Amino acid sequence: MDDRTFRNAMGKFATGVTVVTAKSGNDSYGMTANAFMSVSLNPKLITVSIDNRANMLARINASKQFAVNILSDDQQDVSMHFAGQTSDKKQIDFDYIQGIPVLKESLVSVVCDVDTSYVVGDHTLFIGKVKDIAVRDGYPLTFYSGKYGINSVVS
Repeated sequence: MDDRTFRNAMGKFATGVTVVTAKSGNDSYGMTANAFMSVSLNPKLITVSIDNRANMLARINASKQFAVNILSDDQQDVSMHFAGQTSDKKQIDFDYIQGIPVLKESLVSVVCDVDTSYVVGDHTLFIGKVKDIAVRDGYPLTFYSGKYGINSVVS
């Protein structure tokens, strides 16, 4: 099968939208990702998949820390900014939990130390050991079949 067929098929799995954040030197960075999942309750572990060509890969490898921010339904512009889907210059104000950048107004921010990483195909899987977590009420931003929003799931 060709790459487009595989990508379209995988897009039929509805996901939430996250932004992975990390610090490099004095600067904070983010990258939109939907390949995220919980791995273990005890110990508390999560995983995120990062394309081996992404700038975020070197930042996480260098800092050995990252956060996964689960976006709310009113943060589509934030997702698009970190995915490079808009030419608008958006000022992002980060908060910090244990020195790791997180996004304000996210439903959840999960702050991690890298526990393990695995290069698999054209991506690296980072297993993160959860250090801290911040949770707020709201509804998630969703992604399905190449489109944002809950309406894309039910239509």
